[in-house]
Amino acid sequence: MIRLRQGRVVAITAARPGVVEVNVEVDGERAAALVYPDLVGPVAEGDAVVLNTTAVALGLGTGGTHLVVAVEGAEGTDIAHGGRVMKARYTPLQAVVRSVEETHRDVLETSSGLEGTPVVTAPLHSMVAMVAAGAKAAGAKRVAYAMTDGSALPGAFSRLVPRLRGAGLLDGWVTCGQAFGGELEAVTLWSGLLAAKEVLAADVVVVADGPGNLGTDTKWGVSALAGGHALNATETLGGRPVAALRVSFADRRERHWGLSHHSLTILKEVATCHANIAVPLLEREQREALWDSLRAAKLEDRHQLVEVVGAPALQELESRGVEIESMGRRPADDPAFFLAAGAAGVLAGRMAVGSRAYRAPGA
Repeated sequence: MIRLRQGRVVAITAARPGVVEVNVEVDGERAAALVYPDLVGPVAEGDAVVLNTTAVALGLGTGGTHLVVAVEGAEGTDIAHGGRVMKARYTPLQAVVRSVEETHRDVLETSSGLEGTPVVTAPLHSMVAMVAAGAKAAGAKRVAYAMTDGSALPGAFSRLVPRLRGAGLLDGWVTCGQAFGGELEAVTLWSGLLAAKEVLAADVVVVADGPGNLGTDTKWGVSALAGGHALNATETLGGRPVAALRVSFADRRERHWGLSHHSLTILKEVATCHANIAVPLLEREQREALWDSLRAAKLEDRHQLVEVVGAPALQELESRGVEIESMGRRPADDPAFFLAAGAAGVLAGRMAVGSRAYRAPGA
């Protein structure tokens, strides 16, 4: 179930909060690897390390990198806080965090819920960028990201989140469930959503897995389906669910061409709430194909479909110097994909602005 190898660190190539990128010699070759110092302690050039090489051996994509499991001869590490909530539970590298349920218990317990806060559910991690940018472009003041645990568990694995934080497109983030490493830690998505609103003061929240979501070419075996539960949780907590569609006219896989079958399954069979579906305004033929799919699925019978121009999200990203791609494609390669995510952000941002005006006339 796991492929372990011994190696040696030959160079430290990059570092960001929570993760160090290194080059290692393993099996007679030089390769890239990731180190999570909070899990295995510090690392230096020349250190002998134990590596999990499973993903590379399988030729996986996003998660296809060596991971340092242990640094041989390293000094012991200790807990640096008073938290008692375990994440990555019952694995050899389980970690203790200070959860928001511990640090802000009274705030969560006395919360009146999301009170109409729009929450966008996105089926891919890369879409967080367009959603956040669209929300900001439409007037949202504070956007928070709730990272779920269907994909990468260490939040530090994401290169995207630090870039969005640095550009001012995200104003905070919460890692929920078994995911860890966010600015706030939550035991569940429900408390994570409340924390985004009550602690981070978000007027728009975007929910998505971390990088590397899992699909199996089957209807039900894909991690993105948890997005339906996020939509339901939003409605349960008194928020307004907004669904970001996965749309592509560049993906050669039939199940993802046009409107992805994942979006259809989420909205037809997983989500039991009444969601606002952001439908991107596209060029004529693509627009007709997308609307034909939505109507054939009878999504209008259960949800509110709103056609939205997603271009302001891409303009916002460009103005802030944030370059984006997804599955190796950039906006020019597959405009519909990026516009669909941006449209959801724009819709949520408009909702947030409307809520402010309703609660405080003239705001």
